[in-house]
Amino acid sequence: MRVDYFGEGVAARYDEDDPGMFAPEVIAPTVDFLAALATEGAAGSGGAPQAPSALELGIGTGRVALPLSQRGVLVHGIDLSAAMVARLRAKPGADRVTAIIGDFVTATAGRAFRLVYLVYNTINNVTSQDDQVECFRNAAAHLEPGGHFVIEVGVPDLRRLPPGQAVVPFTVRPGRLGFDEYDLVGQGMVSHHYWEKDGQWQNLSVPFRYVWPAELDLMARLAGMRLRERWADWDRAPFTADSAKHVSVWRKPG
Repeated sequence: MRVDYFGEGVAARYDEDDPGMFAPEVIAPTVDFLAALATEGAAGSGGAPQAPSALELGIGTGRVALPLSQRGVLVHGIDLSAAMVARLRAKPGADRVTAIIGDFVTATAGRAFRLVYLVYNTINNVTSQDDQVECFRNAAAHLEPGGHFVIEVGVPDLRRLPPGQAVVPFTVRPGRLGFDEYDLVGQGMVSHHYWEKDGQWQNLSVPFRYVWPAELDLMARLAGMRLRERWADWDRAPFTADSAKHVSVWRKPG
């Protein structure tokens, strides 16, 4: 069973830790991008109209799922953390979203969707290559023919590592410190978080597996999908050698 690193202690402050991710200029292009794919080709037998649908793997507190559901998309989600899903269910509009507690590598939602998506580096929470491959297979199994699988994830930033160094900071500010520790042989990473609360320092270390764009493309091919497009962000900025992340779309044949 996969370890849940997003229990009550993390869930209670998750939305406040990075409020910029909830900013309209971040959410709007994300939802626009996903809503268009969820709607694309949504039709029932005989061409009858059908509600656009999407499945979020790692739905968390609903940062993306809730505004996407407000766009008329039928949204389901799978998440290992009951504490995160409890935060989602307490928010306005949560009655329009179906959340399932489970490991999104293997859990099923009981139906097919026009779109399956993973955002905000969530694929890196799957810490082995075998399980990342299985995640792609599970995503493909949930897709209708012609549907799409979308991942938003950072490009491994190994160029920041000087020779002989394995740790780089990602947050250094009063009351909050963060460091990524790389395992270059095992293609792993541990993010170490330190924060001050009531005069005491607390910490949390979470393991990840970083993954390259070409490696993700191969995982998609193993699951029967092909790359359709890749961008540097949700606004469809061109993906280049200097891009810090990518938004990639793979299509299941239809």
